[in-house]
Amino acid sequence: MGAYIARRLLLVIPTLIGILLVNFVLTQFVPGGPVEQAIARAQGGGDVFGSFAGANNDAGVTEELNTASDSTYVGARGLPPEFIKELEAQFGFDKPAHERFFLMLWNYARFDFGESYFRSIEVIDLIKEKLPVSITLGLWSTLIAYAISIPLGIRKAVRDGSSFDTWTSGIIIAAYAVPAFLFAIILLVLFAGGSYYQIFPLRGLTSDNFDEMSALGKVADYFWHIALPVLASTIGAFATLTLLTKNSFLDEIKKLYVVTARAKGLSERQVLYGHVFRNAMLIVIAGFPAVFVSVFFGGSVIIETIFSLDGLGRLGYEAAVARDYPIVFGTLYIFGLMGLLVAILSDLMYVLVDPRIDFERREG
Repeated sequence: MGAYIARRLLLVIPTLIGILLVNFVLTQFVPGGPVEQAIARAQGGGDVFGSFAGANNDAGVTEELNTASDSTYVGARGLPPEFIKELEAQFGFDKPAHERFFLMLWNYARFDFGESYFRSIEVIDLIKEKLPVSITLGLWSTLIAYAISIPLGIRKAVRDGSSFDTWTSGIIIAAYAVPAFLFAIILLVLFAGGSYYQIFPLRGLTSDNFDEMSALGKVADYFWHIALPVLASTIGAFATLTLLTKNSFLDEIKKLYVVTARAKGLSERQVLYGHVFRNAMLIVIAGFPAVFVSVFFGGSVIIETIFSLDGLGRLGYEAAVARDYPIVFGTLYIFGLMGLLVAILSDLMYVLVDPRIDFERREG
């Protein structure tokens, strides 16, 4: 198993390089780069893409986009060429694309992500500052989803066709049909002082006086703040995982080895957890990376925005809009690395659930 893990860890390197290469090539063709952003700011126009926020209708969008395009052209034409060359040198665009890419790889291998183009702060410091929020949403949402979905899915499989299975399926399907952002807004309106109850805080991960609290008070304050965003993040994964667990167990329960185990006189509990559990859980564990990555990355932007949480998802989105490439590629590198490591962890969980699995023998 050690050799297999070592090979998987070595494969992380070319995979990360491929991810960065594809996105680096794509950014070379995206209009409105950092130089254009700086020119727009120098001309007093603010963000090149700032006009998107104020558009209220299709006509307004078209008019503002044309204005933004014209202002960028005039700015580029009106500023001295020397100033534009200084901007290109400042952002590193005075070097060939391949040279910039290999320099980025060398720096990222040392976890040196450079400095933000427009924030005057090291990218690694920004990531460290925002990481706790994203870890909170991703980790707790995934753990809660698995803690509830697996027992519920097993119970639904055992009582397939019963009234319990029917009404829980209705709730699960209804929950899956509700988008995470809409569910988050409903939670805010109902429980965060929107129109009804002021039970949970509206924004932030901790209170302003967090440092003055006792250890127990800090823990309580932390869970008080994350209750609504974690609940909103869990809703989609919870529904999918429950049905996946139920269907997996139903498929295993109908197999011949289960009939044989029952014929030997084993109790239903022994059959379920001694034989069925290991085989049925394999497909559930196989979905762990996808669940974690989707919760950690996919829903984090929306949830962080709605609950005013300053995490990596929101940081990456704002950086992409502003064409702040050091932040874009820095967060992409972290996201990709964590996703690949979680996939390796999933393989280790395979072996933990079913020791009969030997990845090294299968590869040989």
